Amino acid sequence: MLDLAPELAPAMIKLGGAAALAFAAIGSALGTGTAGMAGIGAWKKCYLQGKPAPFILLVFIGAPLSQTIYGLLLLLSFNKMALAETAAVMWPAVLGAGIIGGIAMGMSAWYQGKAGAAGSDAMAETGQGFGNYLTTLGIVETVALFVMIFIQMALK
Repeated sequence: MLDLAPELAPAMIKLGGAAALAFAAIGSALGTGTAGMAGIGAWKKCYLQGKPAPFILLVFIGAPLSQTIYGLLLLLSFNKMALAETAAVMWPAVLGAGIIGGIAMGMSAWYQGKAGAAGSDAMAETGQGFGNYLTTLGIVETVALFVMIFIQMALK
C-alpha cells in the first residue's frame, strides 16, 4: 500500500482533479486550434472564390471547448471526494482516474477538432451537410462525456 500522511490525501485527490481539467483543456486547445486553422483556410477559400464565408464554421471551431467543462466537472467532483472520510484510502484511484480520464477527454477534444476541420473544409466547399458534420462531432464528443460519467460512477 502506498504510505502517505493522511493529511496529504485530500491534496492528492485535488491534484487528480486538476490533472483532469488540465489534460482536458490541453485537448481543447489542440482541437480548437486545429479546427480554427481549417476554418480560416475555408473562409479564405470562399473569399478567393467570391462566395460568402459561412459564419456557422465557428460551431466546428468551438466544439472541442466542452471537454474543458467536463474536466472542470471532474475537478469539482474530486474536490468533494477530498472531504470524504475515505480520502486516505481512495486518493491513488482518484489521482489515477484524473490523469487517465483527463487524457482521454483531451484526446476526444483533439480529434473532435480534427473532425471539425474536415467539416469546415467540406462545408465551405459545398455549402451542404452541416447536420451530418455536426452529428459526427457529437459522436466524438460522446467519448469524453462517457469518460466523465463512468469515472464518477466508478469512484462512488
